[in-house]
Amino acid sequence: MKRSYIALSEPRCLFYVPDFGPDEVTKDLSLSEDAHFILRAKLPDENGKEKRDVIYAGVADGVGSWREYGVDPREFSSALMRECENNLREAAAQGGKKVEKGDEKFRRQITPAEVMAQAYQRVKADNIIGSSTACVSMFDGLRHQLHFSNLGDSGIIVLRHIDATIAGTLKRNTKKGKMERYSDLRIAFVSQQQLRSFNHPYQLGWTGEELHGENTSFKSAAESCTTSIHIRRGDIIIMATDGLFDNVELEDIASISLEWEEKNGFIRDGDIAAREKRWEAGSSMTNQSADGVTGLAAALVQRARENSLDKSIDSPFAILAKENDIMWSGGMPDDCTVIAMHVVGQPSATGIIN
Repeated sequence: MKRSYIALSEPRCLFYVPDFGPDEVTKDLSLSEDAHFILRAKLPDENGKEKRDVIYAGVADGVGSWREYGVDPREFSSALMRECENNLREAAAQGGKKVEKGDEKFRRQITPAEVMAQAYQRVKADNIIGSSTACVSMFDGLRHQLHFSNLGDSGIIVLRHIDATIAGTLKRNTKKGKMERYSDLRIAFVSQQQLRSFNHPYQLGWTGEELHGENTSFKSAAESCTTSIHIRRGDIIIMATDGLFDNVELEDIASISLEWEEKNGFIRDGDIAAREKRWEAGSSMTNQSADGVTGLAAALVQRARENSLDKSIDSPFAILAKENDIMWSGGMPDDCTVIAMHVVGQPSATGIIN
């Protein structure tokens, strides 16, 4: 099986700061209640044999209501993502996670849920008060799979060109004829959110003591939604906090992503066949993807900002609020962190993507 590689954006973040006016924005990472990490780790496969590069990424959204209790919401989310990265670096240095199976002992990759759980335990051990949603993913280019664990209302979507020749009956577009469709870039997967109630996500958290029972919003990493998705060459993966999904419709995310593809020459006039021919000729445009994917993350964050300040529209957040008998119009100003990933077919000759 050929190995797929992934081009990752530097996360684009947008934060609203209480000390500023309602229309002010900052890009100072230290002021955000969101946090993230991206790490490439060399770890063994599940048989503990060949080591290969595996890409991990994560986003976390600190719960802002902690400010009412004199707690800085940034500390918990930042510590959680920092410990995720620390755990992975340590696992890579030790040759992977130690596993005993009968009389056999070997090391393997560490799963996203394990990364999250170990980071959570370390944050609690350091007695860092607060709480956060969390989403941690792992991209396996050899097997063309994206594994992730998500707790709360951050999430992952996968965009894919699904035309009539490969869609099958269940996935085909029945609203428009083929000649009327400009593009077949569609939402192939949307991760599941975990909400206790409207605008009240489940989260990892610590008050200084363990909380139990159904009345708490705190959950463990083991209770996160854990899923594996088959990834195809050419897919676009968007990993983000709720600042994106509360303000930008999924169809608009797909449209922005298509504009990015066309601007960078990955797709021309919606012609998927031409892309297939380019791939067969050995042109993956890997370097262009590495150089340009940051622009996609930036475009999505910019649209989230614009929509969040627009009082004339009904954002996804506003629509959901009204469905829960809460009168809300316009967008939802919030921190927004986006990691954009573009799956390509070959490693970059310059070593940008591995």
